[in-house]
Amino acid sequence: MTIEQLRIKIEELEALLNSGKDFEEVEKKSRELLLDDTLANESELHCRTLFALSESLWRRNMAKNALSYALTALSLAEQGQEKGLQANVLANLGFIYKRLSDYSSALEYYKQALTLREELDNKYAMANIISNIGIVYMHLAKYIDGLEYLAKALALHEEHGNKNGVANNTCNVGIVYANLSDYPRALEYYAKSLVLHEELGNKQGIANVNGNMANVYANLSDYPRALEYYYKALALDEELDNKHGVAINIGNIGNVYMDLLDYTNAKEYYSRALALCEELGYNAGVAGWMSTIGKVYASEQYEGYDPEKAEEFLLNALSIFKELSIKKELYACHKYLADLYEQQERWEDFAVHYKKFHELYLEVQSEEAVKEAQLMEHRRKIEEAERDRQIKLARFQEQEKILDNILPSQITERLIKGEQPIADKVENVSVFFSDIVGFTTLSQKMSAKELVSGLNELFIQYDILAKKHGLEKIKTIGDAYMAVCGVPLFMENHAERTAAFALEIQDLFKNRITIAGQTVNVRIGLHCGEVVAGVIGEQKFAYDLWGDAVNTASRMESHGEAGKIHVSEEFVRELGMRNEELGMKDKELTGDNSQFVIINSQFIFVPRGEMEIKGKGTMRTYFLEKA
Repeated sequence: MTIEQLRIKIEELEALLNSGKDFEEVEKKSRELLLDDTLANESELHCRTLFALSESLWRRNMAKNALSYALTALSLAEQGQEKGLQANVLANLGFIYKRLSDYSSALEYYKQALTLREELDNKYAMANIISNIGIVYMHLAKYIDGLEYLAKALALHEEHGNKNGVANNTCNVGIVYANLSDYPRALEYYAKSLVLHEELGNKQGIANVNGNMANVYANLSDYPRALEYYYKALALDEELDNKHGVAINIGNIGNVYMDLLDYTNAKEYYSRALALCEELGYNAGVAGWMSTIGKVYASEQYEGYDPEKAEEFLLNALSIFKELSIKKELYACHKYLADLYEQQERWEDFAVHYKKFHELYLEVQSEEAVKEAQLMEHRRKIEEAERDRQIKLARFQEQEKILDNILPSQITERLIKGEQPIADKVENVSVFFSDIVGFTTLSQKMSAKELVSGLNELFIQYDILAKKHGLEKIKTIGDAYMAVCGVPLFMENHAERTAAFALEIQDLFKNRITIAGQTVNVRIGLHCGEVVAGVIGEQKFAYDLWGDAVNTASRMESHGEAGKIHVSEEFVRELGMRNEELGMKDKELTGDNSQFVIINSQFIFVPRGEMEIKGKGTMRTYFLEKA
């Protein structure tokens, strides 16, 4: 084949590999490409082919077979300048060594791959590598390190909306907590992960979570529930032809039967799990199930009790555990052998294995103490972080509450989201102005405390009524009060709301409002029209309105009369337009003080006639009264 033809074939091969549907076909096509002489002289293409072959093998649980191809691929990748390819090959080696239970080598290659991914700023790939580093630390019983890396991976997956990554990492966090014997928290994370995998329709993920939940229930001695979840996981793994998962679940079912002292069923399941692990080259699993089979043969209650077979299985398991340096399983195996030799009164052999068991047990207990200390420290940090979070949240909520009292809540939300500048043009709103009659003269007779307290009590009542009718208070200027309806929240019936608000304010003063013992009265002005609304300032924000409508409403107030609500023709027309029977859009509002305009049987407008308004010229205005 030509180089271009080879390149096309390899791209097709990589697409098949990434689909994850047929790893046997990937292996077949990879081997066919490796027979092409042209490939040997093209290091990049050669590397990509070996990479595909090695991944197809370890994904089918043939990690030992995959290793040599992966190492050759790394040698070729290091000859080129393509960092992405180097990172892929390094991560591939990390996966292989993890499957081979060589965790120190797995960690070494993962960290090299992570360095390259960080240089390339490929966060999606970084998240996967970081997650696997967390899993390796978990296998090494470095649980706090494991949680740290898994939390980083989880955050990256959430940032990029990778639901599958979130689901897997949530499950992995649960596994760490299960190893720390924090079963409630483990089940909490498993439940979250299960929901996500079910939403994604990810059967392998569902199988893994079910298996992990079963482990927790087994540790809690809830054997019926443990078996229920193991069988669920087993059925899915068999459907998916995941032999590694099948082996683990079958062996764990054997463990449940062993705890229930059903040695016959336990032995059957252990033997099936052992056969699968031997087929897969999964050494940790081989040693584990050999040890448990040895324990069954050593049990005098087992009908097939056989001390010689027990010794054979236990010694073989011991050899593998030593090679893998798995201390907890190693000391358990020494204990099983010591118990067996004690039964047979082989005291010399008993002494050798019991001593080894005792030494390793003390080492593991010391490590368990460290693990417990790590867990306590982790919990302390979580509690401390939660306290800090609650304090910050309370402070933020208080600040937000204060801000909401200064600005409309809709404007606060827009500011928090970073919107700048906030400026809205609104075609039609109702503006309210009021002013206390003769307050400047009256204030000279009051103390500062009386003045401020009196205005505060009065404007609190204004604020309550404004909220009731849906108006937004804009500001107070001395004894003047300004409000608007229709912005920032659109309201079609803004004129009707504003009229109702103004009438209730008028009623307040009819009931003889007093400030510092002095009876006071009010002038109110209303107008409808276009405004610009927005926020000004950087440190002390102010939400304000600008435009002719604001000025006209102010003029309605200043040209009004004590105790009355003075409104423009535009306000009457706007209110009338909301009543179809009146047909106010084309109706002329002419006449003298003997004529009335009644709207919705609620509002009476008494014509004031035409008058000169400062800055506006001649205007026809009205007094609003309650029907």
